[in-house]
Amino acid sequence: MTTAIALWVLALCGVIGYGAWTARAVAAGANLWWYLIGAVLAYFAVIGAITVGWFVLAWIFRAERPPEARIGLKASIRLFWDEMLAIRRSGPRMAFYGWLMRDPAPAPARAPVLLIHGVLCNAGAMFGLCRDLRARRLGPVYAISYGPPLVSIEVFADQLAAKIDAIILATGASRVALVGHSMGGLVARAYLRRYGAQKLASVTTLGTPHHGSMHAWTFPGVCLGQLRPGNAWLAELNRSEGLEFPVRFVSLWSWHDSMVAPQTSSRLGGAQNIELIGIGHNALLGDERVFALVAAELEASKRGLP
Repeated sequence: MTTAIALWVLALCGVIGYGAWTARAVAAGANLWWYLIGAVLAYFAVIGAITVGWFVLAWIFRAERPPEARIGLKASIRLFWDEMLAIRRSGPRMAFYGWLMRDPAPAPARAPVLLIHGVLCNAGAMFGLCRDLRARRLGPVYAISYGPPLVSIEVFADQLAAKIDAIILATGASRVALVGHSMGGLVARAYLRRYGAQKLASVTTLGTPHHGSMHAWTFPGVCLGQLRPGNAWLAELNRSEGLEFPVRFVSLWSWHDSMVAPQTSSRLGGAQNIELIGIGHNALLGDERVFALVAAELEASKRGLP
């Protein structure tokens, strides 16, 4: 709810401010159409600037890529464009998440899926993946919006536990498959450490900074501190890294992630690691290759259910 309110407030302030400026200019004789075109250009300029900022930081602190993971100019332009479009889509989806991401009606089900969003987001960020999985007749698919946004990941893990219990009650299933994007994957791991794997069918993480990201230094908050490389919370979470997980665990990540730096932070010992090329951080939630891989993993975990 906090994220959606913040987005509505920012949008409303922007519209009021730009509208007042436009009204004064038009009253003085300016052409209204230029200001309408300017509004669209300004919107994309802001998104473009944000995207540039994330990519610059990701480039400065990038992991050294193997030759097969290097891309040319055309693919780099496509990488940037897809990431910018993903950021543009996520704003409206998070603002309207209450309408877009409603839980399925309670009904018996064997293989429910729970989607877990990343930092400073809500369930609306997972809309594209949710829609794809439902179209493939996987699930039923649920999503969680945890918060407040800046508290400890341990608090989010407790909220995740309550959501898992509610899904099991609504479906009669014995286990739930988790799919977490970005910090959502760490929320899933925090749950796994505290509550165990008895209620989980599998865990799939998408672009999760399992060893932290330098981007976390750009924003305050307890959970952002837990995302910074080398912090005590992450060190403890990774203390047993390399040992086999008690549940099927996949880390899916991109060599060109724009918000996880170094990108190899998403490589997790003890998990099945799937590497992708030419996909940005937010674009992971809108990419057909990612959708297919997540669906395949959910099908595999479903076959292992009693």
